[in-house]
Amino acid sequence: MNKKLVQLFQLDTAPGIILIASAFLALIIANSPLAPFYLSLLDTPIHFKLGSLEIEKNLLLWINDGLMAIFFLLIGLEVKRELIQGALRTRSRAMFPVVAAIGGMVIPILFFAAFNYNDAQAMQGWAIPAATDIAFTLGVLALFGKQSPVSLKVFLLALAVIDDLGAVIIIALFFSSDLSVIALSIAVLASATLFYMNAKGVARLTGYLLVGAVLWVAVLKSGVHATVAGVILGFAIPLRVKHHRVRSPLRYLENGIHPWSSYLILPAFAFANSGVPLDNFSIALLLEPLPLGITLGLLFGKPIGVSLACYISIKMGIASLPKGLHFAHIMAASILCGIGFTMSIFITTLAFPGTDNHALVDLSRIAIFIGSFLASVIGYLALKQTFERIPRHTANVE
Repeated sequence: MNKKLVQLFQLDTAPGIILIASAFLALIIANSPLAPFYLSLLDTPIHFKLGSLEIEKNLLLWINDGLMAIFFLLIGLEVKRELIQGALRTRSRAMFPVVAAIGGMVIPILFFAAFNYNDAQAMQGWAIPAATDIAFTLGVLALFGKQSPVSLKVFLLALAVIDDLGAVIIIALFFSSDLSVIALSIAVLASATLFYMNAKGVARLTGYLLVGAVLWVAVLKSGVHATVAGVILGFAIPLRVKHHRVRSPLRYLENGIHPWSSYLILPAFAFANSGVPLDNFSIALLLEPLPLGITLGLLFGKPIGVSLACYISIKMGIASLPKGLHFAHIMAASILCGIGFTMSIFITTLAFPGTDNHALVDLSRIAIFIGSFLASVIGYLALKQTFERIPRHTANVE
């Protein structure tokens, strides 16, 4: 492999670069003579049959329901590790990013509702500006290298992980339809089996993955979005095992999935879901309530929600500012939380399903692109100014 290409993949910013490149490639193709090929590719039917079990979906849905379930498995693994050994392992450590994440979800939703409360169809997209794209957000922060305090990266990572967990809860509670009691019962049984295996000290990943596959199919057939299965499986994988010589199943699986998630799953999702035709696009469209609610929710709702929640939690003694950080760091970094990108697009596909909602989906995706782009640029400039004004001279936390 070319030496420069290898060096690119070793950069912390590489996942974000590849992600945005995938999205722009899709946008270019969707507005070129290759557009019919792009749409035909995503509509390619893929049929899976095993005995009496049959699953037939097009390529787009296999990416959104299948590959993204693996991404959410990674989220489940990361959250569990952070809860047991990382930034969330104690109440005092956990409260700050937890409160920040809650504020960063609630206020953008209120921004969206303020513009769309009288439109029942548009209000289906209320959760779109509540999400944060981990890869892109951390990619922007990584541009500062050693200028950025370690504790700021830990805070932002914990916040983004909790934010994504919140997105999963929203998906499970509000974007489920035509629930199947039989499939749900099988999903509950599979989940119970996974946690029973954990309690009994089963360390082999093969068993967890097989039961996890059953869980994914059951959740897929139940009417609950299949990505929820990934998080459940992630929480069931053991971090520690009784025999210390045995490697940690959770860390082994997390390390194995991470590069696939960064360099294949998320770029594939971005490519498959970012191809918005711009032939009927106009500035006037962006001033409609739906895109305005999304863009302003990401650009203003996110930083206001995160900063306000952090400020109140500190003043009330609920949480404390991480060592090595000034509140100015939090305010600047909170702007990056408005980079919803892949997660916001993902929720868009759930909020406006079916071919009848193509116009709403396209309008939402354009608003997400604009809001996320502005949040990344303004967030970068705000952090740059903050790092210049407040040199990194205090101790950091791991």
